[in-house]
Amino acid sequence: MKILGAKISLFSIMSTLMLALLFTGCVSKNTNDFQIEPGDNTTTEHNPVEWEIKTVSHGDNLHSVYMICYLYDGWHVYSQTLDPNDGPVPTEFSFELPDGYEKVGEAIEATPKVHYDPNFMKDLAYFDDIAIFEQKIKAPKNLEPFKAGVYFMVCNDKMCFPPEFREYNVDLISGVSSQEGYENSESRPISEILPVLDKLDLDNPIKDCGQVKSYDSTWKVFIFGFIGGLLALLTPCVFPMIPLTVSFFTKSGGSKQSGIFKAVLYGLFIFLIYAVLSIPFHFGIAPETLNTIATSATLNIIFFVVFVVFAISFFGYFEITLPSGILNKADNASNIGGIIGIFFMALTLALVSFSCTGPILGTVLGNSLQNGPWPITAAMGGFGIALGLPFAFFAAFPSLLMNLPQSGGWLNSVKVVLGFLELALAVKFLSNADLVYNWELLHRETFFLIWTLIGIGLTLYLFGLIKFPHDSKIQKFSKFRLGFSTLVLLFTVYLAPGVLANSPWNHNILAGFPPPMFYSWYEKDTFHSEFDDFNVALNHAKEVNKPLLIDFTGWACVNCRQMEETVWTVDEVKEILEKEFVLVSLYVDEKNTLPANEQGVYEYELNGEIIRTQIQTKGDKWAKFQTQQFHNNSQPYYAMLSPEGYLLGNPIGYTPDVLEYMDYLKCGIEANESIAPMVVGSNTLGVDSLTKDTEETQSFDFE
Repeated sequence: MKILGAKISLFSIMSTLMLALLFTGCVSKNTNDFQIEPGDNTTTEHNPVEWEIKTVSHGDNLHSVYMICYLYDGWHVYSQTLDPNDGPVPTEFSFELPDGYEKVGEAIEATPKVHYDPNFMKDLAYFDDIAIFEQKIKAPKNLEPFKAGVYFMVCNDKMCFPPEFREYNVDLISGVSSQEGYENSESRPISEILPVLDKLDLDNPIKDCGQVKSYDSTWKVFIFGFIGGLLALLTPCVFPMIPLTVSFFTKSGGSKQSGIFKAVLYGLFIFLIYAVLSIPFHFGIAPETLNTIATSATLNIIFFVVFVVFAISFFGYFEITLPSGILNKADNASNIGGIIGIFFMALTLALVSFSCTGPILGTVLGNSLQNGPWPITAAMGGFGIALGLPFAFFAAFPSLLMNLPQSGGWLNSVKVVLGFLELALAVKFLSNADLVYNWELLHRETFFLIWTLIGIGLTLYLFGLIKFPHDSKIQKFSKFRLGFSTLVLLFTVYLAPGVLANSPWNHNILAGFPPPMFYSWYEKDTFHSEFDDFNVALNHAKEVNKPLLIDFTGWACVNCRQMEETVWTVDEVKEILEKEFVLVSLYVDEKNTLPANEQGVYEYELNGEIIRTQIQTKGDKWAKFQTQQFHNNSQPYYAMLSPEGYLLGNPIGYTPDVLEYMDYLKCGIEANESIAPMVVGSNTLGVDSLTKDTEETQSFDFE
């Protein structure tokens, strides 16, 4: 691209971006700073994970802190970049540094393996055998000890241990560390720390209703990629090429069938070129790496800046191009002829049109990479099919070319419209960073205000009231432009009340996209659970004699927000929740530390061996409660209990269908009413399988 006469290629921009992304997930496992001996791994079948921290000085006050995780055969620990919405807990590190100390960047890790995890039924990034994480730290000359903590979760192909936090005292002088009081702490009875549901029986709920469903996002991202490809067709870099290329194939000699075959092959090569770009994500590059977009301020801000640059380019203030050498080589190769020549013609189109398709493709990738390697392929394939399909279609039916609109100023208008959309997406990335770190810069109303201003700008542009560098004078407004302009105006009007304390209408169609309703300028009386502590909620349920609905949720859980904003707010559902249930929301990613008297170490038995684990934060408590009692750790996750603690129906997960969710709640109400007479007459239901010893230790098997 050219900025003030200087020429900067997109290649250098994207290279810098990809290096930044890959650096967060790359650190060599074969370090010369220290050696790992075979005897260092002392894990056993029933104690499958051990952590060790070592430090190495590099001079100039720079030190590396290595967090080494030893794993027993068949067990694995998850990557830092894992999306918490995928189920397991990503590995996290925390440091309590003395004054004068500072972290240099974030902890980095080796490239994880990406394999199918049967516990969560999806491809996940994890480490087995030995995992090494490195955090660089700048320290003054007067070295002081500090604390380093690790929050992690380990699984094998059948079961998972609850998430666990371990803390270590680190000494940069000696280069060794010791665990902070954890192993030497006196363990407490499980009932003193975690709620114990002695009447819970997951295999025998009172009524057999509800089930946890898994949702495949592959088709969704394929359609998203296909739509992106259709938008790319309408840009001035691609659209004029359709009649020119089809005419070349159909009039270049040979039979009509030969021309059609070449055009179809040309379209197929376009599809393959984009589909092939997804191959690296199947081998060595973890798709969860870009899930850091949802949790890393640095990457969110990088993408915010990149999307703003794309938008300004679409507005016509500079042009994004690939290096001319690449374009020339591809163009020369297209003259070879035959199948190889057709391939290079397709490659030339992909490269030449990159100034228009690149930003759209980046948008498609930015919204699909978090779903795993196959959805990435689906998104790229959908983009390539939409881009290549017209060439094959019009080669088969060349008479229809006459019906295509002529190239002209409207193509540049398409680019400008896409520029406004890129700006809106840039705001979303900035909002992600703000939410994760709670900067309180982009409240829900601020988000709607910015989007409204973008909508006003787009509306003014479409009605010809503002112009950009390459726009031509509008001689006459077409019916399509007038219709589209009206739709944009109506959508802007729909957005505008989002800045008010009480909007005259809801914004459910955008649920999960703007910040949650409680992240607001105002003190709003929004619908949410009254309780965030299980024991308090259960006692209240007993007092009012209502069933208890447990909502296992997370602050960073998108599907949780969608359920709260699109299902819970429906009048019929809201009435049931308010009048018929006691609702408690337990946040499994809550990082606030528990009071000292609520923290502790507890033991449970697994295959004859005593396992010790620690609870320090509210998230620790509710995450372990979910895995210990319900043998599940995905969110959202809903379980209905009677006031006495009996399971009323099978727990369920994300259920966006309002009627289905209402039926589930009604089933729980009926189940609670059916056992009420028996509970009044007896403390048991007469079913031995519903009662368990409160001191019984538990393991949790996902099979």
